[in-house]
Amino acid sequence: MPSSRPRLGRSLSAKLLVFTILFVMVAEVLIYTPSIARFRRDYLEEHIGEAHVATLALEATPTHMISPQLEMELLSYSEAYSIVLDMHGRERMLIMNRDMPPKIDVNYDLRQAGVINLVLNAFDTLIQTRNRIIRVVGPSPKDPHILIEMVLDETPLRRAMYDYSWRILSLSIVISLFTAGFVYFSLQWLLVRPMRRITEAMQRFRLDPEDTTNAVVPTGREDEIGIAQHELARMQTDLRAALHQKTRLAALGAGVTKITHDLRNILATAQLVTDRLADSKDPTAKRVAPTLIDAIDRAISLCVNTLRFAKDDTPAPSLTRFPLGALVNDVGSALSPQAEEGCAWVNEVPEHIAVFADRDQVYRVLVNLGRNAYEAGADRVTITAHHVEERVEVAVIDNGRGIEPAARAKLFQAFAGSAKAGGTGLGLAISRDLLRAHGGDIRLVESRPGMTHFAFTLPARQAAAA
Repeated sequence: MPSSRPRLGRSLSAKLLVFTILFVMVAEVLIYTPSIARFRRDYLEEHIGEAHVATLALEATPTHMISPQLEMELLSYSEAYSIVLDMHGRERMLIMNRDMPPKIDVNYDLRQAGVINLVLNAFDTLIQTRNRIIRVVGPSPKDPHILIEMVLDETPLRRAMYDYSWRILSLSIVISLFTAGFVYFSLQWLLVRPMRRITEAMQRFRLDPEDTTNAVVPTGREDEIGIAQHELARMQTDLRAALHQKTRLAALGAGVTKITHDLRNILATAQLVTDRLADSKDPTAKRVAPTLIDAIDRAISLCVNTLRFAKDDTPAPSLTRFPLGALVNDVGSALSPQAEEGCAWVNEVPEHIAVFADRDQVYRVLVNLGRNAYEAGADRVTITAHHVEERVEVAVIDNGRGIEPAARAKLFQAFAGSAKAGGTGLGLAISRDLLRAHGGDIRLVESRPGMTHFAFTLPARQAAAA
């Protein structure tokens, strides 16, 4: 038996694992974008706060002056070249490095930074390869009424953003691996393993459908997998019963075919004897001969139909175009000896309707339907037809007893769908096979006491060559 497990790279589990990692990483990227922008803003606001703290040393001196050495230490603490404090609209240069760069590359005003600008500025900082001199203006986190302006290098900011990005990436990888692992094992237990057991059971069933040990054993699950298990088990049970029945019918059919062949020869001899009885002058023989002849004829017809169905030798249709109404008249003439006196065969097929079919096979279909109608007690059989696109739909309606509901489910199955006691159901089964060979079909439209309506379709013209 071939393995039910695919290669690891093509297994459902591996695909689920990869997609889970991918989706978690995509989610982390979506989270990272506003996070890195927020980190950059916090970094700059933190340095503005440190710059404000550095200026407090000036406030502590009477002259608001400090030594150059202390000034350099304060600038080094805030990582700035210069710090300007604007208190209530009064601007003062407080601290400035003597090595102040002569050019400012970029200006950032945190008071006017929207979400989109923050994101764009963050990625603009990340993609730089050189150190830029930036001026940052923003309110002090110590006192919102004090505005701080500072000039500083961008490289320390970019390094801090890189470190933050690597931490986010590492955390994202760990989260995605843990999440993927949990999803993998959960789906492996809930979905993949049950599906694998179902697949293995299906493979065993395919190799030996009649072995009852290969059946799927439903579990107590009530989800989609549990429903699939129950439905598959029910299907296997039904299919196994059908196969068992067909095997028995095949064996029985082989025996019946041999018996029927010999019985037909015996009945042929009996037919010759009954023909001589019909010519006898004995009144009793003359009275019983027609009944005996009719019974033998029906027995011979049953043998012939059984042999033809068992051999499945329905010939391919020999297609010609012919008027349907003329054929219906011929069938009515052929059935008139079987119909009781007063029975009507009503041909309502329009003269212009013609079909492209095998005339002999359509003749057999109509004969079967007409004979069934008369045997069901009908005294009026009406045949109509009309075009449906490129096909012709033929309706055969009688006023007989109707078909019992119990017989309708297997109406077109041989030896199982007879609508009358003692019948074989071969007539309708053969009719269906003949019509399907034409690309059509037959169906029971309606049946009730006093009305039975069959309909079948035939091509109206030759099909175009492919």
